[in-house]
Amino acid sequence: MSQHDPGPPFEAALLEVPAVAKPPVDVPQVEVRRSGRRTRTVTAYRERGTIVVLIPSRMSAADERVFVDSMVAKVLAREAKGAPPRGDRELLHRATVLVDTYLAPLSSPTYPTEVRWVANQRQRWGSCTPSTGAIRLSDRLRSMPGWVLDYVLLHELAHLVEASHSPAFWRLVASYPEAARARGYLEGYLAGQGRADSVEAGLDVD
Repeated sequence: MSQHDPGPPFEAALLEVPAVAKPPVDVPQVEVRRSGRRTRTVTAYRERGTIVVLIPSRMSAADERVFVDSMVAKVLAREAKGAPPRGDRELLHRATVLVDTYLAPLSSPTYPTEVRWVANQRQRWGSCTPSTGAIRLSDRLRSMPGWVLDYVLLHELAHLVEASHSPAFWRLVASYPEAARARGYLEGYLAGQGRADSVEAGLDVD
């Protein structure tokens, strides 16, 4: 797995303290972020070379150590085996992480009501309906790097805040550090198919 691919996040409910799996000796950098929006869940995902763990703001220091160790171990174990296919539930989790990480600091966060794979979008990479909060992603993205999927998903999430391709919209999209690289990847994919479509033409609002 590329270190740029965060993969689907893990989430644990705070109903009981989990057993801590022993992580490998070579433990990566870990960043813990406290969130006032979270009350009963912990999420962990890979962001470049760092494993980010999102925890409730009121979690005690003792519980933080236990949950962070457990979630880091799960991320490392998943990466060692290879990432499983992402389902719709994992896509919705990932959308929440992207909003919290990139869009919430710049705008009033708007979360999708659903994110799902579809097989009938052969000319689009993704689309969204701001009135319902629904986002659909082409299943062609399943085989692409995670940072490309994240770019397309973030593009659609930004449309939930700014429906048009306004300067404010592009400021939101530009918050994603791999935006230019992901656009280049998609342009190369289209060129390889002999198509001259722009990447943005495949990212739409209903």
